[in-house]
Amino acid sequence: MAANDRAAVPGKPGTGSGADGLMRASLSAVAPGTALRDGLERILRGNTGGLIVLGSDKTVESMCTGGFVLDVEFTATRLRELCKLDGGIVLDKDITKILRAGVQLVPDPTIPTEETGTRHRTADRVSKQVGFPVVSVSQSMRLIALYVDGQRRVLEDSAAILSRANQALATLERYKLRLDEVAGTLSALEIEDLVTVRDVTAVAQRLEMVRRIATEIAEYVVELGTDGRLLTLQLDELIAGVEPERELVVRDYVPEPTAKRSRTVDEALVELNDLTHAELLELPTVARALGYTGSPETLDSAVSPRGFRLLAKVPRLPGAIIDRLVEHFGGLQKLLAASVDDLQTVDGVGEARARSVREGLSRLAESSILERYV
Repeated sequence: MAANDRAAVPGKPGTGSGADGLMRASLSAVAPGTALRDGLERILRGNTGGLIVLGSDKTVESMCTGGFVLDVEFTATRLRELCKLDGGIVLDKDITKILRAGVQLVPDPTIPTEETGTRHRTADRVSKQVGFPVVSVSQSMRLIALYVDGQRRVLEDSAAILSRANQALATLERYKLRLDEVAGTLSALEIEDLVTVRDVTAVAQRLEMVRRIATEIAEYVVELGTDGRLLTLQLDELIAGVEPERELVVRDYVPEPTAKRSRTVDEALVELNDLTHAELLELPTVARALGYTGSPETLDSAVSPRGFRLLAKVPRLPGAIIDRLVEHFGGLQKLLAASVDDLQTVDGVGEARARSVREGLSRLAESSILERYV
């Protein structure tokens, strides 16, 4: 965000941002604390309406009739005053200039829309035709609506968003506590070589749940703008390490490819991401996403980790060295049994690093067992 609290809106769909990315960026541009949001709230307080296009190109220019060509610096007060005119306003996509004001926007009337009011129908059609976000301020309904690529989002008061965000944060805290419990149990079972598919899927399930709740809160953070700074700090603290842990669990336990089935790490992560909320609650379905059959017999079958997850907990151990250690020893149990001399046979592992790995794994094994049984 620029020094004067303006937020740029990205290019049209098709430029690589995607509809969801464009919506998030557009919400960020109109979030509390930005000059644009200040202008929109001034319009509401002044009991007037507005229709504002956040971007301009030849297509936008071609649908503008009447009004004035301004090309002046954007300010919240100017936006408020210009909205007193009976017409739309066109800004540049960086929201630094007001290009036109008092214009009548004439989009393609064949573009379908479910909106009823003239201003909202125009905003919806313009956003669909030109690909730029369009903001509609309703005088009668006292609301601000954002139209982005066929999506409509009503901008709510910060207090309402913050209330929902805090509820979601409390839920995230509870899920994170449960995740820490099942992850700790998995670590102890890995040391003892007693892991089953059920144990793995329970951790994968909880990791995915936590990730999804965090994603929902991140959306609230975008909508809150400067009002969400404290929420951002809390969220970052709670989800630190969750995404890497999710990938490490999959790397440790995705089944070896066979003639009948094959599942790469990336494919398994995508499968987990694509599960519906109802499917995520079923351990057999989560097991199938990881590449297992998901039958009751499979859930209780024994599996052994490759060692990525535990090695990642050893301080100052590069990812490339972790990959070589796993490739060389083939599994966590062999890594735990390896001596300093054995570890030094791996390319890039000298005596100092070998001792660090040996001591690190020993400490992790000891602490995991103590946490489980004490």
